[in-house]
Amino acid sequence: MNVETKHTRTMDDIFVQHSRKLELLRNVLRNAAEVDALEGLNMIDAVQRLGIDYHFQREIDAILHKQMSIVSASDDLHEVALRFRLLRQHGYSVPEDVFNNFKESKGTFKQVLGEDIKGLMSLYEASQLGTEGEDTLVEAEKFSGHLLKTSLSHLDHHQARIVGNTLRNPHHRSLASFMARNFFVTSQATRPNSWLTLLKEVAKIDFNMVRSRHQNEIVQISKWWKDLGLAKELKFARDQPLKWYIWSMAVLTDPKLSEERVELTKPISFVYLIDDIFDVYGTLDDLYLFTEAVNRWEITAIDHLPDYMKICFKALYDMTNEFSCKVYQKHGWNPLQSLKISWASLCNAFLVEAKWFASGKLPKSEEYLKNGIVSSGVNVVLVHMFFLLGQNITRKSVELLNETPAIISSSAAILRLWDDLGSAKDENQDGNDGSYVRCYLEEHEGCSIEEAREKTINMISDEWKKLNRELLSPNPFPATFTLASLNVARMIPLMYSYDGNQCLPSLKEYVKLMLYETVSM
Repeated sequence: MNVETKHTRTMDDIFVQHSRKLELLRNVLRNAAEVDALEGLNMIDAVQRLGIDYHFQREIDAILHKQMSIVSASDDLHEVALRFRLLRQHGYSVPEDVFNNFKESKGTFKQVLGEDIKGLMSLYEASQLGTEGEDTLVEAEKFSGHLLKTSLSHLDHHQARIVGNTLRNPHHRSLASFMARNFFVTSQATRPNSWLTLLKEVAKIDFNMVRSRHQNEIVQISKWWKDLGLAKELKFARDQPLKWYIWSMAVLTDPKLSEERVELTKPISFVYLIDDIFDVYGTLDDLYLFTEAVNRWEITAIDHLPDYMKICFKALYDMTNEFSCKVYQKHGWNPLQSLKISWASLCNAFLVEAKWFASGKLPKSEEYLKNGIVSSGVNVVLVHMFFLLGQNITRKSVELLNETPAIISSSAAILRLWDDLGSAKDENQDGNDGSYVRCYLEEHEGCSIEEAREKTINMISDEWKKLNRELLSPNPFPATFTLASLNVARMIPLMYSYDGNQCLPSLKEYVKLMLYETVSM
């Protein structure tokens, strides 16, 4: 038997063993939920934190459907808060008054809850699912957050680590794939049971299988990018195919969506390229011409463009047409019109910014943000992704998509505001970049940077509340698209948290975890 055959058999054995353990876990999950409602919830929570819930969607759907009838039938804060969070994440409109049992008669949360660290962590996690106007959840976040912070000084090292991680990275606002390794460590002593051991075994095999798939996708993207030849032709532009792919990998988490991840990376790369043309290289006169060409969307309209713009437009034109053909062949809908609209809107927004900065005059902060939502590129990416996924493509959903609904605009606003918080420069890049904070300071005389930053942080929180509203039924978009849009917002802190050296330590850690580290069995 040669080495290759032996390796294939070993992989086949691992796959068969993995499938058996998955089936066993499905039975354990069903049975656990029947016997003990809380145990079923804990198991769903663990599966989601490990990022392998896509294996158990049918079981999770059935369990949570039953849980709706007992949303507040408990005096255990952990149970009520966990049930509330899981149901809301799943689209159920659970009212915030399920937490009234834990309040004093005057409406504040009971101080005795300060002794229940587990319950407070679950309450803090649940508060992240709040929507606009839900004052109880705002109070829940302040109350639990304050008590958890104060508890850090007297907890043992292990407990303090778990609490600190909850405060820094609440599950709803974090990428499960990034936080999963941390869950392995923190769950060692807190959840001693047989199903957790089996679950971890399955998750480890899953991680390694998925990592192998991601590595293969990077090979495909690298080949596409090299064959395209733009790195040689446009030397001023960023040459970061791995970084562009990371967006796709983080946003489309289901391993089955391999082709979709590869295809989505292509428009993402052009968002970065065109951004560099507007921000770094192009003259204002040339930018007018390029924007006009993209709006007209005719290959004959580029004769008067500079050579580097001709090259970029031709590549964009070809990529978009090829993308549209693939979507039409697979899903029976030609998305070209929507894609053209998204690229034109992006270039129009880039041009507005270029004119602002050329004039030396800053716009009003509200005007800056309205334009910045479009220039973030999130709309372009999510429009492409909607058609790639191919679910619920109707005339009505496409019309809604073309109007930039809240599921897109809120993720885009979060990106713009996060980026501006740090006034970050991308690695090896100089250029003209605006900032919401700068516009706000210019507009509000006497306002300090700290106050402007606090205003920006509060706005990010408000946009999350709008996103949370989009989670709840009825939602005009399919669950896969909604989850991917949420993942854009979750990925943003990793992509835009620059350190003092203008590097992205969290992003580097994420890349290492997802692509280069094998999880030992």
